[in-house]
Amino acid sequence: MSEFDAASAAVQAALDAGARYADARVMHRRYESMSARNGDIEELAQDESVGLGVRALVGSSWGFHAVPDLSDAAARDAGRRAARTAAASARVPGPPIELVPGPAAVASWASPCTVDPLGVALSTKGDLLVEATKTIVDHGADHAEGLYQIWDTAKWFVSSEGHRIDQRIRECGGGISATSIGDGETQRRSYPSYRGQYGTTGWELVESLDLAAHAAEIADESRALLTAPLCPAGETDLILGGEQLALQIHESVGHAIELDRILGWEAAFAGTSWLDLAQLGSLRYGSDLMTITIDPTLPGALGSFGFDDEGSPAVKRDAVREGRWVGVLAGRDSASVAGLDYAGSVRADGWARLPMVRMTNVGLEPGPHTLEEIIAATDDGVLMDLNRSWSIDDKRLNFQFGCEVGWEIKKGRRGRLLRNPTYTGIGPHFWRSMDMLSAETVAWGTPNCGKGQPGQVGHTGHPAAPARFRNVRVGVRA
Repeated sequence: MSEFDAASAAVQAALDAGARYADARVMHRRYESMSARNGDIEELAQDESVGLGVRALVGSSWGFHAVPDLSDAAARDAGRRAARTAAASARVPGPPIELVPGPAAVASWASPCTVDPLGVALSTKGDLLVEATKTIVDHGADHAEGLYQIWDTAKWFVSSEGHRIDQRIRECGGGISATSIGDGETQRRSYPSYRGQYGTTGWELVESLDLAAHAAEIADESRALLTAPLCPAGETDLILGGEQLALQIHESVGHAIELDRILGWEAAFAGTSWLDLAQLGSLRYGSDLMTITIDPTLPGALGSFGFDDEGSPAVKRDAVREGRWVGVLAGRDSASVAGLDYAGSVRADGWARLPMVRMTNVGLEPGPHTLEEIIAATDDGVLMDLNRSWSIDDKRLNFQFGCEVGWEIKKGRRGRLLRNPTYTGIGPHFWRSMDMLSAETVAWGTPNCGKGQPGQVGHTGHPAAPARFRNVRVGVRA
């Protein structure tokens, strides 16, 4: 029985059992990761999973059921069970749920991939991690770690409205880190990010990172940070590197504009949202330099796809335009409740999980400056990059971040290293203080975004570039 046949059987069974709408996804995912420590391979993980998940809508309620079996009998039973679950939930009255209309697509899509990451020899991938971590230790760091991860996912989607979509999405990435230990002090430097860099592309991404070539540099900086002065405390101009700004976008914009959080449907993993739909289109979120887009069409970025898990096509749209809040991440049901006419941001992390509103590629449009211009225009400030810790309240409003590394900025020049740099702020006040933004954009990949109960891990992308923020509180120790 083909994947499309299994999905179609599940949908028809749900309709026959009383659902007014149903959709089904078959997913086949292969996963591989390898890690190295101090010049030796530490772990190799390989996994493969296939199954079917079906949603059914009865009255005002969804039902969901999933099975690791693509036989006709199992698929039909899953459809019936999803419909029965929805019918049972609908006995508790709730507001009517409709779905934002969308075209019934019949299509195929595949992410760009030059070098199949699962086709590269394990020995080649292992040698890369061994060389990089050995170099780190040889240059004086106490611990060195390296990691790559690969996901190869095929999806088949069918809906009662006529969708019939297949997609193949290949994702991979990796990174290295150096840790040095001193007298009562431990410092870590990572490349290219504290969790690595990831994209919806092939092994060519990992090759482009050239991990071994950066190993000595991060080892040297990790040791230098042991004796670097502490980041001073107070208010100053803050320049954030692109990697740290990507996480700032993720936490204080991406999660805040998820419509299920705004509606109060989702409150796990640090809560709901401070945003009020009544202010959509009028709220001043940030400065005029702040234009944030939702763009799953971005080639190679980790939050890219052809269609989301409701069959909505990938479309670029604005979330913030020149500082004004204008858009959200939405699904077909949440958008309808909110009176919006678009969806396109619903995904699940596997066949056994209910699709939910997730970030795609949420990032800043490029600014008019360069990092060197931003530094040159800063008389007194701190440059920080690469995340080390983060904390944000349950409305995605008040935050505090720690970074791996900082540099003192004096009279337009980058000076000495600073140890344990931190900064804190309130979302809209912080974004309104942005007065310089670089054009040097990188689409940073986040492969570990947590949301939902039971928990799901999402893959998101965040285009970001260095930017300056005025009068930010830094050096917070408590």
